[in-house]
Amino acid sequence: MLMDNASQTIQPLRIAVLVSGSGSNLQVLINAMQAGALPIEIVGVISNREDAYAITRAQDAAIPVAVLSHVASGKRMGIKTFETHASAQLVEWQADLIVLAGFMRVLSADFIDNAPAPMINLHPSLLPAYKGLDTHQRAIQAGERHHGCSIHVVTAELDAGAVLTQALLEINQKDTTNSLQTRVQKLEHQLLPWTIMLIAKGVINLNSQGTEAFSMLPALPLQLWLNN
Repeated sequence: MLMDNASQTIQPLRIAVLVSGSGSNLQVLINAMQAGALPIEIVGVISNREDAYAITRAQDAAIPVAVLSHVASGKRMGIKTFETHASAQLVEWQADLIVLAGFMRVLSADFIDNAPAPMINLHPSLLPAYKGLDTHQRAIQAGERHHGCSIHVVTAELDAGAVLTQALLEINQKDTTNSLQTRVQKLEHQLLPWTIMLIAKGVINLNSQGTEAFSMLPALPLQLWLNN
């Protein structure tokens, strides 16, 4: 994202990741960061569930974690309280990019519009098809030939922001919801680091306003066709 004119090396992109579950995509980013395969620094992880295995993944990598699941009384944290704490934490971490990777709470328009950095989401369908939940089951029931995953800009409307990248596969006749989910997850593990690399290198510029942000590209989304 930032270039040093003397060495032409990419300065690490400071990333904050929001999670709710196992964190397999977080692990992919951790592995890429530790191997030097991606010019990123994961500055923190926010989980809205105290039992998310993603927390363990982050802690094992010595990444700061904020667990925002319950208030002091033990009651589940409301979305407004969550957003207040999350916003303060993101400002403290000074993230360049916020990544929603398996994050399962719907954020308010106010939080999204006032986020301290651009925010992207990984969604398990070929948007604009199958917004929301149960995407694999719905794709099979509809008799789709192709399925996959998308990374899009987060906006107030659910899964409706500009689609940046997609990875595609063919649905097999024998695919079940579970098998298709497993195959798509393999795509996610390739699509997310690839997309973040494009952002880090400035190929995709999320800081510009309007359509000129992507004027250097032939078309969006950029697509990967992978045999998984």
